[in-house]
Amino acid sequence: MTTPAGDFREALQAMILRALPEARRIDGLQRLSAGATLETWSFDAIGEERTWPLILRRSPGGLRASRSLSLPDEAALVSALRAAGAPVAEVVHVVQPEDALGDGFVMIRIPGETIPRKILRDAAFDSVRPLLVGQLARTAATIHAMDVSRVPASLAPSGPRRSADELGRRCRSFDVPRPVIELALCWLDDHMPTEPERECLVHGDYRHGNVIVGPGDGLRAVLDWEVAHLGDPIEDLAWLCLPPWRFGLLDLPAGGLGTQQALLEAYGQATGQPVDPQRFRFWEVLGSLRWAVGCAGMLDWFRSGRDRTVERAMIARRVSESEMDLMRLMSGSA
Repeated sequence: MTTPAGDFREALQAMILRALPEARRIDGLQRLSAGATLETWSFDAIGEERTWPLILRRSPGGLRASRSLSLPDEAALVSALRAAGAPVAEVVHVVQPEDALGDGFVMIRIPGETIPRKILRDAAFDSVRPLLVGQLARTAATIHAMDVSRVPASLAPSGPRRSADELGRRCRSFDVPRPVIELALCWLDDHMPTEPERECLVHGDYRHGNVIVGPGDGLRAVLDWEVAHLGDPIEDLAWLCLPPWRFGLLDLPAGGLGTQQALLEAYGQATGQPVDPQRFRFWEVLGSLRWAVGCAGMLDWFRSGRDRTVERAMIARRVSESEMDLMRLMSGSA
């Protein structure tokens, strides 16, 4: 938790009083996550008759990673999803230049848990864990059914071929030989599926940690839409089933909650379309490769001095785990 500077707090309060005329002040302001460019703040807007629990997602300098949506576009996407019935937070204000707070947006804070290990192990979630595979499948179906004409125009297309080519370019930028990664790129080229019949909205990071779960009702909201794009819906399902997102429960591929079969059957029932197992396997390999490349990139961050934190080093050493996952997947023994 971080104590905010006075100027920031005053600017935030002035913005909220403009956005919510019934509010009189803010209280309980605290930063929930670290980060060089993106911040998450929790606070309450207090009025005479009600209180608004709020979250601010903010980039002080307006900077995002190159593949990320801008925060105003992310807010527009979340609002469109909410209007379409997807479980997302309600956006109440998009930060404007006159607010002097950088880029960002404010949304209603949804109670619940996001930490995967608590959701997977704490007794408070025992009754909802059996529900979550079906809820995740049906929510994915709702996301993928979104009318793409209603999403921000900045969402980039990224189907199977484009995704594999992008990973290939990133791999060639490394100065350390990665034979398993090179083999995986060849495997993807040999097993390239056709492009999807229609481009769907894809979350891009659909997994534990990016959903809010309540102890009484299960899945309440999907978070963190910054890498959303247009592409193949099976990408989201395969990403959810990767070993890193099982958090130690490796025999339960669907996020440590259930079987892959249960997830795909629930998704097929929700969409009316069965999932092609070969397409799913392609996206499993591509997802594992994407994670391996991401971990390998952390080594460059650490060595260059851009980020010397222990977290960067720990993620970098997980490349070997992803290489093992890739070998199992490509051999058919996963």
